[in-house]
Amino acid sequence: MLTKTRLAVVASVVVLIAAIGAGSASAAAPAADCQPFARTPCLLPFPSNLFTAPDRSTPTGLRVHLPAAAMPANKLGQRVGVSEYNRADGFSPGSTLIVHVPGLDLHRTRVVPLSDLRQAFAPTQPIVVIDEQTGVRQLIWAELDANAHGAQSVNLLIHPGKDFAEGHTYVVALRNLRDSRGRVISAPRWFALLRDGRSLPRSERGQRPRYSRIFRALAHAKIARSNLYEAWDFTVASRQSLSGRMLAIRNNAFAQLGDRNLADGVVQGRAPGYTVTATDTSPDLPGFKRVAGTFTVPCYLVTCGPAATTGFHYSSRRPDALPTQILGNQAIAQFECLIPSSATPLRRARISLYGHGLLGKRSEVEAANVRAMASEHNFVFCATDWWGLASADTPFDATALSDINRFPVAVDRLQQGVLNTLFLGRLMLHPRGLAANPAFQAGGRPVIDTSHLYYDGNSQGGIMGGMTTAVAPDFRHAVLGVTGMNYGNLLVQRSTDFAPFGAILSQSYSDSSLTPVILDLMQQLWDRGDPDGYAQHMTSRPYPDTPSHTVLMQIAYGDHQVSNYAAMVQARTIGAAAHQPALDLNTDRRRDRNMFYGIPSMRRYPFSGSAVVIWDSGPGQVQPPPLANLAPQDSPTNKDPHELVRNTRAARTQKSDFLAPGGRVFDVCGGRPCHTDSYVP
Repeated sequence: MLTKTRLAVVASVVVLIAAIGAGSASAAAPAADCQPFARTPCLLPFPSNLFTAPDRSTPTGLRVHLPAAAMPANKLGQRVGVSEYNRADGFSPGSTLIVHVPGLDLHRTRVVPLSDLRQAFAPTQPIVVIDEQTGVRQLIWAELDANAHGAQSVNLLIHPGKDFAEGHTYVVALRNLRDSRGRVISAPRWFALLRDGRSLPRSERGQRPRYSRIFRALAHAKIARSNLYEAWDFTVASRQSLSGRMLAIRNNAFAQLGDRNLADGVVQGRAPGYTVTATDTSPDLPGFKRVAGTFTVPCYLVTCGPAATTGFHYSSRRPDALPTQILGNQAIAQFECLIPSSATPLRRARISLYGHGLLGKRSEVEAANVRAMASEHNFVFCATDWWGLASADTPFDATALSDINRFPVAVDRLQQGVLNTLFLGRLMLHPRGLAANPAFQAGGRPVIDTSHLYYDGNSQGGIMGGMTTAVAPDFRHAVLGVTGMNYGNLLVQRSTDFAPFGAILSQSYSDSSLTPVILDLMQQLWDRGDPDGYAQHMTSRPYPDTPSHTVLMQIAYGDHQVSNYAAMVQARTIGAAAHQPALDLNTDRRRDRNMFYGIPSMRRYPFSGSAVVIWDSGPGQVQPPPLANLAPQDSPTNKDPHELVRNTRAARTQKSDFLAPGGRVFDVCGGRPCHTDSYVP
């Protein structure tokens, strides 16, 4: 959650950017209204295998090759560079598929809406996405960009209801599209030539083999060729391309501790180096002892530090090169732990990492809900700052939206931040780590139980907690509070937190037709530091040298900051089961009766798998979330429930039952929809 202090910081950055980047908006036609084979460079449809080149050295056999001349430029004329994107061997598994269709009317066309994903599989559905390898139609929904300025700037956005599979190629087909008068929209000339087998201009002839494959895949799926408006294909990046950097720095860092087998659940080698810098029992925290300190982590950034602004160091210019550590480069990360008075040598507290919220810091471990969880259930929570999206990163992150070429630094810092968190976890779990320090002892004996480590995070801590869980060697159970994934394509525009940052982006890149493209481009890199790039391995398909994990997602219905719909995409992707009945369908919640489509129910309790539970604060104060790509509107009748789940006693009990040896999900809602303690009918 953005506090007033952080909003003030962002507001000051907005003023600064306005002063530096002031200028007149371009009067040119929307850049999205383009033709792929015209003389003017074009990025749509996106993503597309038109923007790849063969490369036998990659798992997919492709390498992204974006057209440099078509990349968006800001008001200062700084065009987004292609080098970081062209490292990848495919596109994001959470890509929004973007195409410009002049005059499209979704209602007349009967396009699959977010409110009823079942329509994705209707025989006559006009928008289909087919897995080229399997021929299986994908779960999707489509919408027109609600943030565009003017009809000519509106793009069609097609979202996966479950992430696309790593390394797979998909065919997108649009057919029988209609305008507001119900008339079928004619296909663009470039595609009609390919579709109808007519003579092609020289610029398009090289597409014949590619489109032969596309049309064969569609024919196999019984999609007629004759009524196609447009079709194209794209390939999703491989596991190695998406997560190879993070896994490489993790493996190298833990090997430096002496642990080279991270899947066996055995803590080997030494504990990370650390220093306790402060211990106090402040009157502000009655019943708790606060312990602060620093710990050392191998650093793979060029420059390390809480506010450093450099990305990964590479020893090679090869596109598949992995980050390397400059000799002696170490990160000094800070931590803060909260020990309840209930923790004693005879009643040792369970230990859990805590993940803080957006642009926050480790001191969130002192929040009232964390203290309640710690005291009610005898937990010791420790937190460190999420480098890349911590309070110290705010100014740089804001300016990165005025020049997207700075954004890769933020993504690299996010990965280092995850490594920092993993090292803090090892420090908590290692018997010669924090447990051996007098600050965590009474009478010379530890007050913390180092037999198991857990994870609990909220908001950004829930989001980044998903990525951290996927690569974690030391904990198996994680609670992801008010969580989701896919920042660029699903989270930011649907969040009230994005408003000040969106102002920077729209001022710097004033062509609103390109905003979805810019956010999608950002996500191609963000996947390296976003659970979207890791979700397919978060639970039951673990990475090499990594244990499997089980997660509990606790969601706030109508959340203003983290979209419920992004959470459902994550739940489908990780294979979570849902608590049912999820919502009271006798109220206005009936509109979202299909929200859990494609997510199985927990048929009996206690439940031992990964789960998603939605908590409702009531129609009297929370309205259903917008279906469009817009943020909810705060009002007296639509209050943000973002923090109400963690402040609900039953939700904390559910977390405690789950964060335990052999932990399972219990029905704490009596077979009914789950209500927060703040529920208003």
